[in-house]
Parts: sequence; C-alpha cells; structure tokens
Amino acid sequence: MTDELAIEIDSIEQQIEIYILDLFESKETRQTLEGLRYLMDSCIKGGQYQKFNENLMHRLMKGLMLFTGKTEGHVLRKKSTLEANMAFFLFIDFLQQVEEFRGVINQLPVFELRDRLKIHLRCQSYSTETQRKGAITMIQLLLAYFPQCQEWQELIKAEEVNRVMMKSTLALSNTSSLLPPQALYFDQTIDKLKIMYPNSKTDAGLSTDLVQPLHDHYGYNKLPDPPKPSPFKIVWAQLSNFMVLILIAATVVEAAEKDFNSMSVLLAVIVLNTMIGFTQQWKASKTLNALMNLTVPKAQVLRDGKPSMVDSSDLVPGDIVVLEEGDAVPADLRLIEVSQLQVIESILTGESLPVQKRNAFMSTSVVRGRAKGVVVRIGKDTEIGKISTAIQQTSNSKTPIQIKLDRLGKYLVFLSFILCILVVGIGILWKKDVHDMINVGLSLAVSVIPEGLVAVTTVTMALGVRRMAANQCIVRTLPAVESLGSVTVVCSDKTGTLTEGKMGMSELWTAGDDTLYQFTESTSLDPEQGTILMHARKANSVTQTEEEETKEKLESIMNDSESTLMTPYDDKITVVQTEESYSCQLRYALMVSSLCNNSSVYRPEAKEWKALGDPTEIALTVAAEKGKLGRSYWQEQGFKKLYENAFDSERKLMSCVYGNEQENILLCKGAPEEVIKRCRFYWQEKELDEIVVNRVLQKSARMADGGLRVLALAYKKYSSGSSLDEYAEAELTFIGLVGIIDPCKTGVKEAISTCQAAGIRVIMITGDHVKTATAIATQLGQELDLLSQEAIVSLTSFPCVFARVSPDNKLKIVQALQKRGELVAMTGDGVNDAPAIKCADVGVAMGLAGTEITKQAADLVLLDDDFSTIVNAVEEGRHVFDNILKFIVYLLSCNGAEIFLMLICAIVNLDTPLTVMMILYANIIADIPPAIALGMEPKEVGLMKRHPRNPKQDVLSKKFHYSLESAQSLAFATITTLQLLHSFLSRSILQSVFVSGIFGNWWMIYAFLVSFSCLLAGIYTPGVSSWLELSFVDGTSWIMILCCCVVQVGLVEIQKWVVRRFNGKI
Repeated sequence: MTDELAIEIDSIEQQIEIYILDLFESKETRQTLEGLRYLMDSCIKGGQYQKFNENLMHRLMKGLMLFTGKTEGHVLRKKSTLEANMAFFLFIDFLQQVEEFRGVINQLPVFELRDRLKIHLRCQSYSTETQRKGAITMIQLLLAYFPQCQEWQELIKAEEVNRVMMKSTLALSNTSSLLPPQALYFDQTIDKLKIMYPNSKTDAGLSTDLVQPLHDHYGYNKLPDPPKPSPFKIVWAQLSNFMVLILIAATVVEAAEKDFNSMSVLLAVIVLNTMIGFTQQWKASKTLNALMNLTVPKAQVLRDGKPSMVDSSDLVPGDIVVLEEGDAVPADLRLIEVSQLQVIESILTGESLPVQKRNAFMSTSVVRGRAKGVVVRIGKDTEIGKISTAIQQTSNSKTPIQIKLDRLGKYLVFLSFILCILVVGIGILWKKDVHDMINVGLSLAVSVIPEGLVAVTTVTMALGVRRMAANQCIVRTLPAVESLGSVTVVCSDKTGTLTEGKMGMSELWTAGDDTLYQFTESTSLDPEQGTILMHARKANSVTQTEEEETKEKLESIMNDSESTLMTPYDDKITVVQTEESYSCQLRYALMVSSLCNNSSVYRPEAKEWKALGDPTEIALTVAAEKGKLGRSYWQEQGFKKLYENAFDSERKLMSCVYGNEQENILLCKGAPEEVIKRCRFYWQEKELDEIVVNRVLQKSARMADGGLRVLALAYKKYSSGSSLDEYAEAELTFIGLVGIIDPCKTGVKEAISTCQAAGIRVIMITGDHVKTATAIATQLGQELDLLSQEAIVSLTSFPCVFARVSPDNKLKIVQALQKRGELVAMTGDGVNDAPAIKCADVGVAMGLAGTEITKQAADLVLLDDDFSTIVNAVEEGRHVFDNILKFIVYLLSCNGAEIFLMLICAIVNLDTPLTVMMILYANIIADIPPAIALGMEPKEVGLMKRHPRNPKQDVLSKKFHYSLESAQSLAFATITTLQLLHSFLSRSILQSVFVSGIFGNWWMIYAFLVSFSCLLAGIYTPGVSSWLELSFVDGTSWIMILCCCVVQVGLVEIQKWVVRRFNGKI
C-alpha cells in the first residue's frame, strides 16, 4: 500500500511540475490554474498525501505569486483579474493542505507576502462577497501559521488599511510556536519585533540560558569557510594537461635512454608551463579569502541585563547589539534605537556616502552616532554571507583560449601517438631494431608538440595587458584578455557606466496651470549657471476655468490613443527671471524640491562646487537653488523641520513636515503612481478625478519615454498646532512632475554602435523604472524575481534592458545567458555584484566606484568606469586572439616540415636526419623569436566589424560556409572543369601549352564547348539539375574554380619543364 501511495504522489508531483512550467512560460494561464484546481480538489484535499517535495512547493509558490497580484482597471479603482483570483484561492488551499508549502512561505518576509498577494484589493467596497471571504481566510491562515505576522494590518498596505472593508476584527492566533525565520523585518514596528522576540528585552537583552538553544536552531554567526586552495591540486591540474602529459612521457623515455640533455630541455618546458598556470590560479583564489577578512571579531551585546563584549560568532537572532561610532556591524540588525546614526555601506554598494536606514548590515561601518539593534540574521543568512555562498557556488570555468588550446593539445597528442605507431610499424617492416625505431618515433612525437606555444601565448597576452593598461583598463587574469575578444554579450550598469551619474532636473510640469518648465545647465552644481524656461500654452488649449464646462470633450481627448501626450504649447519660450514672477504652483514645486530633501551643495574656499547626498536629491536641491528658493530661503521665512518619514523601497515615498508660526505643511515626493494614490486634490481644492489622473499618467509616460527619471510632488497644509500623529500621507494636493536626466557619457553612443557592428549585444541593467529604461531599448514584461532560471533561458526574444534589477538578479541573468551559449561580460561595483562578476566569462569591476572585493573577483578593472573602455578592451582582445592564431599557424607549419621530413625518411628506410636534441633546439631558436614577433603584429583593419568567434569553435578550424548539396555541386563543377581544361594541357607531353596553343585542334575546341555546355545545363536547367541532384553554383564559386584552373596550369607547366630538363627521360 505504501509503495502504491508513493507512486501516486510521484505522479501528482509530475503533474504539478508540468503546470509550474506552464505558469512560468505564461502558456494558457487559465487552463493551467484550472488543472491545478482539479488536482487540489480531487487528489490533495483531505490530507490523503502527507509529503511533497519542498523544492517543488517553492517553485509552485513562485509560480502562483506571478499571478496573485495581477490587476486591471483604473489606478484609482484597481481590481484583481480572474486569473489572479484563481491563483489566490489556490494559494489558500495549498496553505491549508500542504505542510511543505507552509514551510516555504514561512521563509518569506511579511512585506513580500503583502506586495505579491495584494489582499487589500479583495477587501474594497466594490469587491465580491467571495473575494472578501477569501481575504479574511488568507489573513487568518497567515496569522495562525507564521510568527512574523502579528496583526492583520501588517498584511495590508498602510495607506489601504482605512479603506479596507473588514467584516470582523481578526485577532492573533497563537497556534504556532515557531521561532521567527531570519529576515530583515524592516517593515515591522518595534512593538511587533518585541512580540516576535519575546525573550529579548531592549534594556536587558537575552538570558545566557537561551543562547545555546538558539544556536542549536539558528547556528553560529560565522561566514561559510571558503574551500582552501590546495597547492598540490593546482599543480596536479597543470601536470594532467594532455600536452604536458606527452612531454612528461617523452622526458621519461629520454631519461630511460640516458639522453639527459634532451631530458633536461623537456623538463624545463614542463616546469615553466606549470609555474605559469599555478601562479594564475593561485591569484584567483584570493577573492574568498578577502571575504573572510570582513568578519567582525567582537560585538557589544546586552545579556542578563548588562553590556558585555562577546565573540561575534556567538551572536544569535534576538540578541540586542549596541553600536558606537567607529564600530563595525557584527551581524544584520534591525535598529530599534537610533541617535544621529550614520553608516557607510561602501563594502556592499560601492557608495562612500553615509546613509540612515532601519537596518544595519554585517561588516558595514558606523561613522557617526550610536544605535541599538536586534540581531535578525547571522552567518550565511546575512547579506555578506549570501554573497560568500554565491561566490563559492560559482565555478572557475576555463576561458575560451584555455578550452581551445586544450582541445588543440588533445589533437596533437592523438596525432603524435598515431605517428609513433606508424613509424615503429614501418621500421619493423624494414626489419630495423625496435629500440632504434622507438627513438625515431619519439623524435617524431617531439616534432609534433610546439614546446614554445605556452610561453609565446603568455607573452602575447602580457603585451595585450600593457596596451590595455594604457587605455584605462587593468587586467587581473591573463586569459581574460583573449576572452574579451570572444564576448558575445556585454551586460552593463546604466548609472555611471553608460551615463555620467550626474543627475539634473531637466523638466518640471505643474498640473494646476498645465505649464512646462525646463532647466538649462541642470547637471551643473553651480547655482548661478542655467535658467528656468517656461513654455506657454496655446491660446486654444484647455484652461483651468474652462475645464468643468468642457469635461466631455477633454475626456474624449484623453481616451483617444492617437492624441498627443502633451498639451500643445506655443513656440514662444519665456525666461523666468525673478522669484516674484513665479506661479504659485512653481513655488510649491521648488519648496518640495528643496525641503523634502537631505542633500546639500557647497563650495569649499572658492573651489569647485561639491555635493553631498543621494544623486536624485542633489538634482532637486540644485534646481531649487537655481530658482533662488533653496533651503536657506525657506529658513528665512521661519520654516523649521518638524518630522520626516524617510524613503523606503516599499512605500517609494519620502515626506517631511515643516512649520512656521502661521502653518505647518507636509511635503511629499516619490514615484508618480504611489504619490497620486495618496492625493485627493490637485489645485485650489479641486477634486482629483480620472481625467486629471489620465493626464498625469500621460505626462509621466512622456517624460519616462524621453529617458527621464520621473518623480511626483505633493503637499498638505495643517494648522500650526497639529500633532505629529495627524501627519499621514493621505488626502494630499498634487503639484506636478519633475523629470530628472542622467546624460549619457560622451562616446557611449558610438561605442554601442561599434558593438552592434561587431555582432556584440549590449544589455543595459538598471534600477530605474521600466519606462525610463525603455527610452533606450525594450522592456522585460515579467518581474525577474519571480522568473525561474529555465524561464529566463527559454525567453524567445531575450531582453536588452532589465529594469528594477537586484544584485541577485544579475547572477540569474549571467547564468541564463551562458546556458543560451553566450559568452558574457558583466560589470558591477558593490560586493553584492561579486557573484555575478565571478560567474561571468569576463567580470568587469569599476575602478572608481568599485569595492576591493569586487575588483578581486573581477578579471578586468576599469579605471575610468567608462563603457567605451570596455569596447576598446574587446577590440584589444580580438587583436590578441588574432596574433595568437597567427603564431599557432606559424609554429604548426614549422613543426609540420620536421614531421614530414622524419616520416619520409622512415618510409624510404633512411637514417633519422634529426635527433631529439636537434629538434628541441630548432623549435626554441626558430619558433619562439618569430612567434613572439607575430604576437606584436599591429591590429588589422576592420577588427570590430567581424562577428564574435563561436566560443565552441577550435583555434584552428575549417571555415565551411556551404551546405552539403552546395558543396557537392561545387566539387562536381570543379573536377569536371579541371578535367576539360586538362584536355588542352594534354596536347603535348613536353611543350608548354603557351607554345602549342589551344587553337591547333578545332575538334578539341568543339568537344570542350559541348562538354562545358552540358555541364552548365546540368547545373542551371530546372528539372535536369534536380534529377542530377545538383544545386546552384554562384559567381564566388566560379572564381574559386578559376583559381583552381590557374593552379592546375602552373603545376602541369612545372611538370613539363622538369621532363624537358631531363631530356624526356622522366
């Protein structure tokens, strides 16, 4: 019975696996969800099957989450799609029925459940009764099973809680005694953290009696030990190379024959090759060792009510850690008490500016203030730990040149083995001494192996490294030089690599008066540079007072897909000169820009202007300063900062409250779609309706389509005596949109064009909104986090832009491209980029913004962080491969002469013309110096107009561009034409054809024309050609045939000259 049950479970799991693949590929989604529903109702419900594969349940969860949050309808009245509701109720049933499904859900943070499930959409006034019941069931299940969920409000977006129509109050169920999983919990309040960690007191910490049980559950706060490189394994890997093995075998034989001179030369070649390979591989092992240096040795914690210093490895989730200025953070913390804390996260992100956040990550540094935090992640679950694990999991695959030379070595080994057997066999047939013939065979084998190949390859790549260093590119691993030449895809960060990384406010659009402003010299930090230009509307455009009277007309305009995205503006542009002439809308926009902001610009001692803060906020500050309404202006008006709700990636908003004696005002900026959901008005208490929302969304789309980063601005006024509890980000008044530009670097456009001409795809990776990214290329339709590796690999048209990309996504992109057969170069700067950089065929680190670990994981370091430098490096890589190919051909050609000489002497029973020592010496003096000179050959014209070499193609390959049918037709035409031509050459055995001529025998000419006409008829006559199985022979092929005819005439003329020279005796 048990066996039958196991078979049935396997069958169900196979069905689920098929449905999961269909979900990821978005194939007939509704039918797929109906199939899962049938499996649930007929086979899973009732607890008939107790165990399911945990990995399968994890992928099922990801697949369902692709659809649970799908919406349709207007931004102010969004509702779930039919497929979303089907996936939502399946999610509920799997939660209830399958323990393994609950286990994988338990690893998710609350904010992800909230964002993916979108429970609030099923609790609105317009939701159906079934949707409301489903939402309540989902919340009850999550509260019951998962300790990280304490209150139902946590599962609803904060701004939606008051709008949710809950049927009853949902209380916390204590049915679960699970310890909270390791997560950041940045979305949890301090009170909720206290409930999650009931044994941890903010003023006393944990009891020491609880530490060991927590260690048993969570483990220790240690980074996973990297595999230590074994010198013996590295040496063995070098000695086990096929080409080296045959040299070792030859060395042993020479030693046995007591030919110690030959033995010493061969041994020197082996040692040199081993030393070069060992040095390169030993350097590459330093990356993980550098990560180990990031661990913090000691931490200050509260235990048993008193502070103490403990080994950081002894920390457990729930420990209360005290941070002081100058400390390194010992684990990932959720901060609960903060006093002017500033942390530098350059070790993770590459940003050297201090930040203020709710979390502190392991190995980051406190530069100011103090804080107290609860440990939420330790060891391999920390951000640094995940990176360390990812780096260890990426294999050190061989570069293309290493693979190709290995393959060439195998061919040469095989050839030398065959030649040895052939020569020994021939010698035995001639009844020669076997011992002597083995020596001859050994000499022949040594002739095959180009002993100087490794040395010359190294020298050529080293010369390439020097040339690249002169062009702002430092190469850390020699083989990466050639790898660049074979790259088929370059994945590049947008900000700072493709663009300048200097942002400026390019446009400002105000909704109340429908006016567009442009800022000149926007990326210059100098407030005195640049002006504000106002584009006036045309006289016949819709005005604010007319809008109510022409509502129907305006609505038709907004719904017309053919209509323009902008209100028509006059060609007349007005320079806004003084702040007195500013409209009220412009004043409010500049007020939000300057005050809802933590950046600053300053000029130290009459030097160049400098900025401090986030680049986006700097752009807003500079714009306000250029408009003479900077922070100092508002401070002079008596405004003081009262409160700040900092930006976070979940809300996508930032708001500040400022006040003076007359009023308090809440200022808000953020993503347009998030700001507008919190707005009720847009001008002089006018209601924000769908018409205005459509207009705002169209303006936002226009700016994003132009490559601008778009932010929305809003405000709300309060009386001066309002309490802080009243300052909610709700019922705001919408001001307008700002478009922030990050200009492309000079030369980037030309560099990308060069890549396209060279057959190299450029994939842009950015954290910007998809619309901003698609100003340069196309967008990715699904969220990358929820796509499996297989789903990305199987994308029909692989995207050239990835938006909203996390560092984990970068690794997924690299692996997907490699599985598609691409050779990938990947750029990055932070430690969290290191796994993707190490996994890529060519990892590229930023020299200015990159961290030390990223540089150690990379193959190349760009000193100027410029994309054009990558393109120049690719060209140099192709140059290096060209030169390597040239001297390989040269070396094999030279050694080929030795092979034929030795082989012919063996066949005709002559004494061996060369000893092993002679061959070795000849290979050193005649091969290496000219080969090195070929390695210094200047680059050829049109190098970047070729397509990349196939990574799987050998170093020496036959280029065959014909199909089998075309090749057979070409061979038929060639041999027939040569035979017909030979009829003229056969008119005399001794005389040259140029003496005997071709017109002496007209019958020959007639016969030639008849035969050649039949040849042409057989090739080009329909019906006849198919009967003869011949295909079309093009003009290029006839040129090749003509060349063969010239060669034939030359060879026959040489033969006749030799015959005449010996008086016809031959």
